[in-house]
Amino acid sequence: MRQWAADLMLGVRFAFTGGREGWTRAVLTAVGVGLGVALLLLTTALPNALTVRHDREAARSDITFATDPMPKADDTLVLARLDDTFRDDDVRGRALEPEGPRAPLPPGLEKFPAVGEMVVSPALKKLLNSDSGALLRERLPDRVVGTIAEEGLIGSAELAYYRGAEGLAEHITSGRIERIDRFGDPDPGEERSDPVLILLILVVFVVLLMPVAVFIAAAVRFGGERRDRRLAALRLVGSDSRMTRRIAAGEAMAGAALGLLFGAGFFMVGRQLAGSAEVFRISVFPSYLNPSPVLALLVAVAVPTAAVLVTLLALRGVVIEPLGVVRAGRPARRQLWWRLILPLAGLAMLYPMIGNGRENGDFNQYLVTGGVVLLLVGVTALLPWVVESVVARLGSGGVAWQLAVRRLQLSSGTAARMVNGIAVAVAGAIALQMLFAGVDDDYTKSTGQDVSWAQMEAILPSGVPMDQAAAKFRDTKGVEAVNAFSEGWLGDRPKDPDHGTTLTVGDCASLREIARLSSCAEGDVFVVHGAEWDAEEDVTKLAAPGRKLYVDPSYEGIPKRHEIPWTVPQGVKAAKPRTGLLAGTDRGGLLITRKAMPEALAPALDGHAYLRLDQSVPDVHDLVRNTTVAIDPLADAVAWAATERTDRFDAIRTGLFVGAACVLALIGASLLVSQLEQLRERKKLLSALVAFGTRRRTLSLSVLWQTAIPIVLGLLLASVVGLTLGTVLLKMTSTPVSVDWTGVLAMTGIGAAVVLVVTLCSLPPLLRLMRPEGLRTE
Repeated sequence: MRQWAADLMLGVRFAFTGGREGWTRAVLTAVGVGLGVALLLLTTALPNALTVRHDREAARSDITFATDPMPKADDTLVLARLDDTFRDDDVRGRALEPEGPRAPLPPGLEKFPAVGEMVVSPALKKLLNSDSGALLRERLPDRVVGTIAEEGLIGSAELAYYRGAEGLAEHITSGRIERIDRFGDPDPGEERSDPVLILLILVVFVVLLMPVAVFIAAAVRFGGERRDRRLAALRLVGSDSRMTRRIAAGEAMAGAALGLLFGAGFFMVGRQLAGSAEVFRISVFPSYLNPSPVLALLVAVAVPTAAVLVTLLALRGVVIEPLGVVRAGRPARRQLWWRLILPLAGLAMLYPMIGNGRENGDFNQYLVTGGVVLLLVGVTALLPWVVESVVARLGSGGVAWQLAVRRLQLSSGTAARMVNGIAVAVAGAIALQMLFAGVDDDYTKSTGQDVSWAQMEAILPSGVPMDQAAAKFRDTKGVEAVNAFSEGWLGDRPKDPDHGTTLTVGDCASLREIARLSSCAEGDVFVVHGAEWDAEEDVTKLAAPGRKLYVDPSYEGIPKRHEIPWTVPQGVKAAKPRTGLLAGTDRGGLLITRKAMPEALAPALDGHAYLRLDQSVPDVHDLVRNTTVAIDPLADAVAWAATERTDRFDAIRTGLFVGAACVLALIGASLLVSQLEQLRERKKLLSALVAFGTRRRTLSLSVLWQTAIPIVLGLLLASVVGLTLGTVLLKMTSTPVSVDWTGVLAMTGIGAAVVLVVTLCSLPPLLRLMRPEGLRTE
């Protein structure tokens, strides 16, 4: 052990005292390793960031789930939830009316804003002060008197505000308004884990981290050929082959250790930048990104250890003699049999869970992780064999082609190492794309909203005159048609009715949109027969002329309602339903024209305006929202969508996109460093070719071919492995196997695009290297 330590330390000294050559290699290794370490540290910090976001969200929760309204006291607060959307961003809004000196203060606020005042998040303040926030400013005209502190927000880019209000207590029966005496989640119970979602999370983490590990392993081998030639000098002065390998391992360990410092620096810079960045609508504060100490220590130990092991493994096939490195001789052909063991072992680990689905228990997390890792590692094992086998059979062509092919034939392993990270990332992405596409239908459901009939719905509090509201919507730019209704519920008793149906009030034109009317005039009342909405009700009996019904009846466990009596008038006309324009089913119940509705019913009916929009008008949705708030500050405007996804499924999908963006950035940066290192090693060769008259265009094209050939082979292999892994994962979830070829092509195209961009970025340094002056040596 003493000799091992001495040899490793000698290698460390060579790395830092070996002149410009040693420093260059150490810095290149450190940059490559540092990028990987930074992303690993970011990954270890993600669980803490998600936990903090969840805790902040829970701490400011204002939902009580109470069945009866809380009585007024000196420690109560009436709160209205005014959540909104501006363009594509969510805006969290709350109106506050404290009812006593001990009313609970929301997290992040020092005091309650007065009526006409707002306290906003820093991101919302910046938006309101910018030209792009002019439309939102019309909707939020209150004076900004402060900003919400970090503990009251879940992210640095969150748009949120608290505004002062009065008179909210009169509307507590509304679902958006509540009286509370504390902030915080009243029911923090854990929801049952979905095995398929757990599987998705596991696979996402493995797929995102595997390319990082591959790049770190490749980075510690930067400058390998020059290093091996330098090691020959050590053999000349008396070191044996084992000692030489240990010295090389120490040199790699030094670069990896320096990479840890670089990685910590990159991470700290990225941590600060995270406070001003938003990726796929997810933002965090820098304080959220605190890596787990145990995981950070694991990274600090694992990276230098991996550097030593990778270097020793790489040098097994290199003979370092006192007079040089035996690398130019014909190397032994790579064996295929042991390379197939890795993916086959991975399939064997996943096979027992095929058919588990969602009902047959959880998936074994260790088998899932191990199986996916082995399959993806199998890509890195198979790719060198594939590249070597293919390039050995490539024939003649142009000068650039021959230069590229010959270089690949001499060092196919180096070319494969450059492509390994891309291949692993693409293979994992294809598998995830198949899995997400396969289970998407399980987490996506139809809303029943006919988006061809209306694109937005405005929900107005009771008491708002619908005729005036409809006129304001019609005057809004971009609104083509408005169908306005007052809607409520009828029961046969004031409390806990046994039978009931819907009550809809509107003008004749609007009523014709939801039912087939033989004729209609103001003052008419209709009952809809045969509607799916009333499949279990005898509406003919319920709507018999002269029968007393109750509008907005009360139910046990629900706050007391209006319970307004109403007698069915004479001359009720029959109507037939129209198929689901509003909620996916036939609208039934009683339809009343506005002149037939008694004024006494108005407090029990909510207003609904369904709007057809001209989508070509810029910001048409926000124009409608501005009109909605102008009609009533407690009104809400909702954009319609044909489908909606489960929140957790969407969160995992978003997490994948965020992680994939980080990994792609790492892939591009690491590939660029690797490409520059390869060009640096070939500096003399390139200069010699130029000195002999080789055209620069030919050399540039040869470099492109050297990159393109391994990339094509790597992407083909990645597609095969990704499709195999995706098929197995779909069978594990008992989901029919189908291939989203568009997604597969997109994943491979993104991988190819990253390499193309990196290659183009490396052309300027290549042109500088192609000068006869490069033949100078020290």
